[in-house]
Amino acid sequence: MSASMKAEATDSNAIAGMARAARIAARTLAQSPTALRDKALWAAANALREQSSAILEANAKDLAAYTGSEAFRDRLTLTAERVEGMAKGLEDMADLSDPVGRILSEWTRPNGLKIRRVATPIGVLGVIYESRPNVGADAAGLCIKSGNAVILRGGSESFHSAQAIHKAMAAGLEAAGLPVDAVQVAPSADRKHVADMLAASGLIDLIIPRGGKSLVERVQNEARIPVLAHAEGLCHTYIHAAAEPQMARRVLANAKMRRPGICGATETLLIDNAIAPELLPEIVSDLRDLGCDFRADERARHIVPGLEPAADEDFATEWLAPVLSVAVVDGVEAALAHIARYGSGHTEAIITSDEAVATRFLNGTDSAVVMWNASTQFCDGGEFGFGAEIGIATGRIHARGPVGLEQLTTFRYEVLGTGQTRP
Repeated sequence: MSASMKAEATDSNAIAGMARAARIAARTLAQSPTALRDKALWAAANALREQSSAILEANAKDLAAYTGSEAFRDRLTLTAERVEGMAKGLEDMADLSDPVGRILSEWTRPNGLKIRRVATPIGVLGVIYESRPNVGADAAGLCIKSGNAVILRGGSESFHSAQAIHKAMAAGLEAAGLPVDAVQVAPSADRKHVADMLAASGLIDLIIPRGGKSLVERVQNEARIPVLAHAEGLCHTYIHAAAEPQMARRVLANAKMRRPGICGATETLLIDNAIAPELLPEIVSDLRDLGCDFRADERARHIVPGLEPAADEDFATEWLAPVLSVAVVDGVEAALAHIARYGSGHTEAIITSDEAVATRFLNGTDSAVVMWNASTQFCDGGEFGFGAEIGIATGRIHARGPVGLEQLTTFRYEVLGTGQTRP
């Protein structure tokens, strides 16, 4: 019986027992050689492939009980290809440089003291997520590679999937001779486990919520420990007057409709008045063919009659569905003003061939990620070369954008002397 199982048997707060076991495991993991952590990731990837049928059976149970929206059903659904994607993500992480022990900076003082800032693991993380079971594998892999222990609490709708994926991650740790308590999952779908994680001051070092607005708000309101959170993914694509029309149509179709239910999907199109009369009808036709609906302002409806009118709150809505808000704007400053009013600080994109305008746009928004001539759906840890991500952070402290290996480290100072004493 593992330390976490023993703790659960004697402690009415299962999370507290798991966190104590995780803290012990974290010390071992943080001091383990890079090769061992990489071995655990490779072994876990193999276990995911070997256990793919069992994982898909568990996912089928979750899907059979699910009664929510189609967008969230897509997030919940696992396929053989998606299981392979999880395995490949772990292998990609293993191939990345070790973030632990990096010398971030170093200098020598006049008295001869050498001081350096060195990257270290944060410690024990708590990850609370909804719907997407692959988050469990991504989070576990990133934590193993970065030397952190993690306690995972997936949504009740993905409980069976999360348990099955965890078995593969535990098999990887065991194969590498690392403590299996480095990756744990809540033992049931009881919502009490969320409250216990949020109250685990001194046991869990950082909480990372990954889900909808209500989850993130609850975590921020109730947590007694630091939170690395993201707001809604209310992403904008602005098509400037100097955009190449075919590029704009292609990029926007991908940004909206590749996977409408992810946080990096474009939710609002801002199109320049100078090109809207010619280009907007084509864009609407493209997206309608892909099954998209619209909420449009008066100027857009004048160009394309029959579009459903947009209420003010529509521009503040993260649809997570094949629905696109549309506004016609007069230039880049108007686009930036719209984003400042309605945006969530996640990801914004501009389509233009004018470098000066693109630079103004990139510098003019304070969102975590800004893009030029690219789909907002590239806001993803894997696409950024991080192997995977544990979430998209939109705050201003510690990390912003996709949270990968480097963002899961903190640092310590090392002071190297030759016998100096302070006068």
